[in-house]
Amino acid sequence: MQSFFDSRLKIVSLGFALALAGCAGGGTGSGGEPPFVEPEPEPTPVPSDCAEGPSYDGTFQAIQQIVFERHGCMASSCHTGANAAGGLDLNPDVAYANLFEVISSASSLPLVAPGDADRSFLYLKLLAATQPGSVTGIGSPMPIGGEPLSEVELELVRLWLYAGAPETGSVPGSAELVEGCLPELRPITIEPLKAPEAGAGFQLSMPSTQVEAGTEIEQCFASYYDISDQVPAEFRDPTGSSFRFNARELRMDPQSHHLILYYSTTPVERLNDPEFGEWRCRNGARIGETCDAVADWDDPECRCAGTSKDAFACIGFGPAETGRFGSGFSAIGGAQQAQDFNVNPVGVYGQIPLKGVLYWNMHAFNTTNESHQMNGRLNYLFAPPAEQVHSMRGIFNTGRIFSMSAAPFTKETICNNQVFPKGARVFRLQAHTHQRGERFWVNDQNGNQIYENFIYNDPIEEIYDPALALDSDDPAERTFEYCATYNNGVAEDGSPDIETVTRYSRLPETVFLPGYPGKCSPKACVEGKLGAPCNGVDDDAACDSTAGAGDGWCDACNLTGGESTENEMFLLLGSFYNDLTAAAADAAH
Repeated sequence: MQSFFDSRLKIVSLGFALALAGCAGGGTGSGGEPPFVEPEPEPTPVPSDCAEGPSYDGTFQAIQQIVFERHGCMASSCHTGANAAGGLDLNPDVAYANLFEVISSASSLPLVAPGDADRSFLYLKLLAATQPGSVTGIGSPMPIGGEPLSEVELELVRLWLYAGAPETGSVPGSAELVEGCLPELRPITIEPLKAPEAGAGFQLSMPSTQVEAGTEIEQCFASYYDISDQVPAEFRDPTGSSFRFNARELRMDPQSHHLILYYSTTPVERLNDPEFGEWRCRNGARIGETCDAVADWDDPECRCAGTSKDAFACIGFGPAETGRFGSGFSAIGGAQQAQDFNVNPVGVYGQIPLKGVLYWNMHAFNTTNESHQMNGRLNYLFAPPAEQVHSMRGIFNTGRIFSMSAAPFTKETICNNQVFPKGARVFRLQAHTHQRGERFWVNDQNGNQIYENFIYNDPIEEIYDPALALDSDDPAERTFEYCATYNNGVAEDGSPDIETVTRYSRLPETVFLPGYPGKCSPKACVEGKLGAPCNGVDDDAACDSTAGAGDGWCDACNLTGGESTENEMFLLLGSFYNDLTAAAADAAH
């Protein structure tokens, strides 16, 4: 059985998660312009049309009153004052400081881990009471002796954690869960990830990238790194040119659908290739200045990077003759949520060169009215010699990545297979869809469901301990089937939903760029004769409620594969290793 801190707990979507990444309808990134320093923000007002009820200064204050106070957590016998249980005082003036990244007295986990509900001890204690049996090994569920949190209250806490657990301001989706008023949304800058201690690992900081207000972007840009002087000999491969790691941690601002870091085979001599554009500082006092990719890569007052370019998964990015996607670069880190922490099984390591060219692939959306500079940091922890036994391999199955085609106001399920090599040990699985991915699941070689996910933008990362062993000579006995159901505008009662169907008018500008997937042609009406068939953007008349009424709108599309969250993807992600010991024993017989 998995321990509670190793597996992403299964949470049934309440339908509020879509608000986390409500796709901005149009606009691309800066098109290569250097980012600028954000102005000091002005106080954000509460919306004038807010429903009647209490007014909160932010999501955390709402949690303070709705969860801590109403559920008796601050009773005299519980979490208040000098004699608070477990030393945790939840009075309003000290609660946040006593929770945020503070290690629990009853666990090795922090009470609140920004961006990570699965490693937030507070959330696990609350979840255990709301969903009995969902988590073990945490002691008594909370609140003790009181009414458990409702699913809506629990979701409020999860959304706050997912968005980085800010002390002030609103997080996306929280306003729909509270009776009362919250401030309007503003971009969130997450607490920076602390770098590992010297000799234990190192940190790569993403040069910041600008995301304009009300836009969605997917961009690539290059930078350089050289950590040769930070890696002791015992953590290097036999050639001494690469380092080995057994854990990674990524943290980024929550205005992101994913951040992927690629290692490129482009030689350093090619960094001045026109493909990379101008090299400029993205951070600190030198922001906007021209810079030297090699000399200024780790200067905190610069973070030198090439020009950002619109590029789906970095395909076609970089000098063509140095190799591109699939041959010229490979993923060495990434996540689909604000915080991601991965520890490999005992004896399993990853390996990356000590220096080289990096491609940063940032897919971000900013649904607020303010521009924002996205930040991201990635830590690697070195693998001791005893842990350097099995080489980690990634799962990134693109076999049917863009196969979905559900008609407007319908659902569709598609499946694909993942065949593993003999001797594989699967220890991590994760889903990847966009906002119309309603459910994703995986069946093992025996047809048993081993993975299920309902929340597309915070997908479950399932850890298998022990790893799933696949040793059969028959490929069929080493094949997993993975499937996803896509909902293209079907409401809970089965009626057409014009807010969740794919809409031509809401596609971001990137889908109209040459070579980008995702452009569609409307097939159904969203106004007038709702749901009736039509044929393209110029066929609004087919949707008129009566001939000549002029009230029709042909705007609903079939699902199309693409890079924006208005389009879809179908990917199985994960990690495995080959058990060399088992393979050797098999060969001996």
